[in-house]
Amino acid sequence: MSELLGIRELRKKLESKKPRVDLRYRYYDMKNSVMDLGISTPDELRGFNSVLGWCSKAVDRLADRISFREFKDDNFNINEIFNLNNADILFDNAIKSALISSCSFVYISEDESGYPRLQVIDGANATGIIDPITYLLKEGYAVLERDRNDRPVMEAYFEPYRTTIYYKNKAPEAYDHNVGYPLLVPVINRPDAKRPFGRSRITRACMSYMQSAARTIKRSEISAEFYSFPQKWVVGTDPSAERMEKWKASISTLIEISASDEGNDPRLGQFTQQSMQPHNEQLKMFASLFAGETGLTLDDLGFVTDNPSSAEAIAAAHENLRLEARKAQKVFGSCFLNVGFLAACLRDNYNYTREMMFLTKPKYEPVFEPSNSTLSLIGDAAIKINQAVPGYFNEENLRDLTGIEGGS
Repeated sequence: MSELLGIRELRKKLESKKPRVDLRYRYYDMKNSVMDLGISTPDELRGFNSVLGWCSKAVDRLADRISFREFKDDNFNINEIFNLNNADILFDNAIKSALISSCSFVYISEDESGYPRLQVIDGANATGIIDPITYLLKEGYAVLERDRNDRPVMEAYFEPYRTTIYYKNKAPEAYDHNVGYPLLVPVINRPDAKRPFGRSRITRACMSYMQSAARTIKRSEISAEFYSFPQKWVVGTDPSAERMEKWKASISTLIEISASDEGNDPRLGQFTQQSMQPHNEQLKMFASLFAGETGLTLDDLGFVTDNPSSAEAIAAAHENLRLEARKAQKVFGSCFLNVGFLAACLRDNYNYTREMMFLTKPKYEPVFEPSNSTLSLIGDAAIKINQAVPGYFNEENLRDLTGIEGGS
């Protein structure tokens, strides 16, 4: 085994990664700042900021489609470990955090009775050195608690056979175990050879389109003021006449303006009223770019483009989203299996090998729930296929297609 870097190097690594993760969380939470180009915004409105929730929709729409069900052929009873750790919340937290920050982590510890306890940590508070073959960590580091000033109060350093907890105001505590891996497991979104810790769903393109769209909304708000009250003009008035207050001139139903000393009648006019159409078209353009980047549709972003669609039409329009969800299911399934593998080792106090769990497979609910007409088509197809190949469709694989649990 190669020499470990130690907690100091991992602290530096986390400090370098944390700003980028925090930035993406700000976009998800709609607390991101918008750069003002300083061209069309009056000084009085420089502090005005527009907000869009497209990044949160991009994450939530995909996260909501990934619904983990269980592990099939669970020879080591790891389903029980997850079920006793609030499985519904645990899986959703880990998946959503991984989509935002490219990678989340599951911290495995023991409760008072010695049973595995699972806790999700976001990518801004944990890091490690990953094994590109097993996608388990060689060593890990996590901030378990921070104070009001975002400074670490409780930290954990993970290495094979040992977890060490560091406190701010007291001596560290070391906990030995019989697991040959650090008890910190990464849950990764779209890893590759260059980026083993994956990529965020909130890409640089998403953030750029959000910036442009937010500026478009800001310009449209400013233009709306002139659109509501178009500017008017008067020429040829008597210089000695009493000046009329501007607001009164705008809302009065009857205005008297006297002629000039030379007897010329004043001429009144109005500047061309601004149109909101260019802003609407520009905002729709950025929405189309954002939808293409994330696999969403304009309807998902608030632009109604057609009459209500059928379930089949909705699924067809979200084909790119379906492909992304299927890809994410494969990767997340392997990561959750790694969590269950280490938790089973800790529970049984025995250092199993990963090869012993090759039969265990993760199962998910369908990405899109089938409609009544689709269920009917599936039923007809299953009957015909079973006539040709008896027993090909059974209760299990039909549930994979429909998401409906058969009756006992």
